[in-house]
Amino acid sequence: MDHLDQLEAHSIFLFREAYASFKKLCMPWSMGKDSNVLIWLAMKAFCGKIPFHLLHIDTTYEFPEMMEFREWGRNHYNLDLIVKINQKALDEGYRYENPKYNSKEITGALKAEALKEVLAEHQWDALFTGIRRDEDPIRAKERYFSPRNANSEWDFKDQPPEFWGQFTTKVQPGEHIRVQPLLDWTELDIWLYIRREKIPVPTMYYARPGKEGKLYRYRSLGCWPITFPVESSATTIDEVIEELKLTRTSERAGRAQDHIDDGSGRTGMEDLRIKGFF
Repeated sequence: MDHLDQLEAHSIFLFREAYASFKKLCMPWSMGKDSNVLIWLAMKAFCGKIPFHLLHIDTTYEFPEMMEFREWGRNHYNLDLIVKINQKALDEGYRYENPKYNSKEITGALKAEALKEVLAEHQWDALFTGIRRDEDPIRAKERYFSPRNANSEWDFKDQPPEFWGQFTTKVQPGEHIRVQPLLDWTELDIWLYIRREKIPVPTMYYARPGKEGKLYRYRSLGCWPITFPVESSATTIDEVIEELKLTRTSERAGRAQDHIDDGSGRTGMEDLRIKGFF
């Protein structure tokens, strides 16, 4: 059993443990590389049919290619997909073109608040998410089964121990658990697995001509006004893998909301995650 086999087996184990422990589950889907690997693993874990809802938090600022991929994936995988838009926040002016709010505030309204609304509506007690420890220092503090309170807030300073595969599965009304099957994976692992399994992903991850004739690609996908590509010559999956072995650029360097400093003493990502963001 090689490294990818071990990661796959543990992820499938976490899927099945959660399915056995919770009555109402859901899996958010961003159409990005990690959430597409999650779909693949869930299909393997449950014999080809995912037995719970998938959820797309639609900010209305998705790249057109991502929306096209969403509709393709919905049909290809036969997904039971729920789409949630926080129309109230949009009506109140939480739009990226509105200078009244910064990108962290808008992301919080269109994603974190939208998630709270849809959780209240469907009363899910567990969510499968595609976060990885290597993405950001605050995500490195997560557990495989990570509790959220009734406001979807996360107390990263009070994380439950997980000795000998014993996970937190008890929740009070309104609370939920975030189950993290990809927590041990790295960005390189994700791409090696995508190559091995031939998992479809949006083509935005591969380099294409941009400004001044240079080539650019996206390493992380989010809302188009605040998501920027990195200079790259990697036009194939093999080239992406070789690039990742050498790069020193952060995976989320192109995500503007992560880097907002509003004087709170926390990074934008840290503040968003505490308040319920993925």
